[in-house]
Amino acid sequence: MKLLRNLVILIVLHSSIILNAQSITEFQKDFQLNISPSSGEIILDGILDEPIWKAAVLANNFIKKYPNNVGAPKQLTEVLSTYDDKNIYFAFKVYAKEGQIIKSLKRDVGYDMSDGIGIILDPLNQRSNGFIFALTAQNVQSEDQLTANSEEKLSWSWDTKWNSATKMYAGYWIAEIAIPLKSLRYNDQQKFWGVNFLRGDLQSNEYSCWTRVPPVFKSYDLGYTGVLNWPAAPPKTSANKIILPYITGTANTDDENEKLLQNTGGAGFDAKMALNSSLNLDLTVNPDFSQVEVDQLVTNLTRFDIFLPEKRTFFLENADLFSSFGNPIFHPFYSRTIGLDKKGNAIPILLGARLSGNINSSTRIGVMDIQTGAKGGYAPENFSAVTIQKSFWQRSVLKTYFLNRESFMSAADAKKNPLDQYGRNAGVTLVLNNTEGTKSANISYHQSIKPGINQEDAYIEANVSRTVNNWTLLGEVGNVGKNYYTDMGYVQRIDNYDASRDTSIRVGFKNVYVNISKKLFITKGKIGRVQISFDNFLVYNPDNSFSENDISLKINAELRNSSGLLTTFTNNNLNLLYPTKPGDGVPLPIGNYQYNQVNFVYRSDIRKLFSWNGMLTLGQYYNGNIQGIGAGIIWRSQPHLTFTLNGEIDKIQLPKKYGNNNLILIAPKLEYNFSTKLFWTTFVQFNTQTNNFNVNSRLQYRYKPMSDFFLVYTDNYFTDPMLKNKNRALIFKFNYWFNL
Repeated sequence: MKLLRNLVILIVLHSSIILNAQSITEFQKDFQLNISPSSGEIILDGILDEPIWKAAVLANNFIKKYPNNVGAPKQLTEVLSTYDDKNIYFAFKVYAKEGQIIKSLKRDVGYDMSDGIGIILDPLNQRSNGFIFALTAQNVQSEDQLTANSEEKLSWSWDTKWNSATKMYAGYWIAEIAIPLKSLRYNDQQKFWGVNFLRGDLQSNEYSCWTRVPPVFKSYDLGYTGVLNWPAAPPKTSANKIILPYITGTANTDDENEKLLQNTGGAGFDAKMALNSSLNLDLTVNPDFSQVEVDQLVTNLTRFDIFLPEKRTFFLENADLFSSFGNPIFHPFYSRTIGLDKKGNAIPILLGARLSGNINSSTRIGVMDIQTGAKGGYAPENFSAVTIQKSFWQRSVLKTYFLNRESFMSAADAKKNPLDQYGRNAGVTLVLNNTEGTKSANISYHQSIKPGINQEDAYIEANVSRTVNNWTLLGEVGNVGKNYYTDMGYVQRIDNYDASRDTSIRVGFKNVYVNISKKLFITKGKIGRVQISFDNFLVYNPDNSFSENDISLKINAELRNSSGLLTTFTNNNLNLLYPTKPGDGVPLPIGNYQYNQVNFVYRSDIRKLFSWNGMLTLGQYYNGNIQGIGAGIIWRSQPHLTFTLNGEIDKIQLPKKYGNNNLILIAPKLEYNFSTKLFWTTFVQFNTQTNNFNVNSRLQYRYKPMSDFFLVYTDNYFTDPMLKNKNRALIFKFNYWFNL
């Protein structure tokens, strides 16, 4: 924590000088909206009867973004804006047919798959940090932070208080929104903000934006905002300071380890404070994640561990600062390693702090420090991370990071397991992008530091991509040494399991990846667009001998009614280095295996109250065959009830002595939203591959904005022997949001 404290003092002093106002870009000159002050009170009721709404400047003429950018949206959207000394207000008039599609009444579900709108705000107009506020036609709120690297799907993990109301009319609906100015970090001397407005029209299966965002970018990309012009300096407001204390209680049994009923309690808090217009500090003391939904299990047919998403809120906010390093098979920083021992058991997190934001118009920083406690024989650890990211040439960036895991183990344990004492990683990535996003190049160097290791301990990667006329070409190369360790990260292929000796062996590798894809936008008929993609993934051993080659051809056809069919043909050529055991017989020996598969995935119109999907896999698997079938249904009685049922059976048949295997996964989920304040979710998973049958039921009552009461019941059983209990727990959690 001392490192974080000193950096906070240094950075705040450095950034106390007001950031230079950013100039309006050439693109923004075509998308400008003047905002006028309101002289009277605005009541959020979905009725635009206040005088200011009649005088406010109108933003309309939205531009279609999906399923293509050809032509105008089928239904109109109009936006008005105003402000007073406490809030900035927006009013939307959304033209629509009757019968809006609403996925859920639960907060933070976003506006995907619901009829809704979104507001993008970049108060510093730096195109590096901003906010998105989304609202559905049933007044369901979601919000998140945005960065220049917001390429992944939004997590909606950032929270703040704001107010809204919606009202339905014949042929349209109205949304009124008030966002407290203190919730937005801005320079009160700057008179123009970046702004954009989004519309999700599920009735027409269209998404549109107020500005013209190129197809290769997300609709919420900060590089393509318009300008919100203030007539005078925005009102001054105090910095937003938030504290969120909680108390929790747990009753649990652990039959697997023969532990009887135990009752425990706990308390802690999270705190958020804006240090200035561009820097934010987050603190957590004794954090509790008992209310977080369990992982959605999948059947793993590979030889390697799969990458599961992070769901803990503290690690989700500004996650891109560190998660943007690496690629799909390599992440130097993987937050799920924090708070877990080597076997995946939970370790208590005592406290944590994170500083993030801009220190000037082009430099973004992130600093994080986490301290865990001891559990059993596992020693306390400290996890720290620092990144500095410098933007240039509008969309290019130079990024560097340093990660450190330090164990407070005893001298005897350190002598016995020297590699467990500490693990450090450092790296630098240069990303070059043109303004249009059609040309990209990336080169990275990653170094690991472990006691006594000074060779084969680095990872080098590079890639280039080019998009032209809806064709995209991507090429990537990488080289990872066998001694490249990531105590805070994830490398998919470096640990190879030897089924004969029941041990894992580290093997470095070199990889080459090529992707060629073509998007076809079809203006007539039932098919909206088709994407054809060719992938070739080559892996070589450190001595340049052949390891594996995966070739796939994918054809994804999307219909205008949101249904679609994905067909994938794959060819795998594998030089198996160590025995593996996909069946219930003896392990497969080392050697060469070549096999082909075809996979079909169909999904029906997801806008319907009842929709379904199906999956079929046929072909070879190592020296045998595989047949896989899966199906899922979604039934909604909107907006209150959603029931989903997913199931998958994979039948593996190998030559006699290697055995067979039947993998079964069944996962029903029931969600009932009593209102926008009370939610109940029950998730059941039956998975023979992990020998686990899990029930997780959660009741959430949002009794005040951003303040919740949770009641969670979780129960785990073995699937073999059937329904033998592992453990169960009943947990309550109560928190309250204070604005200081």
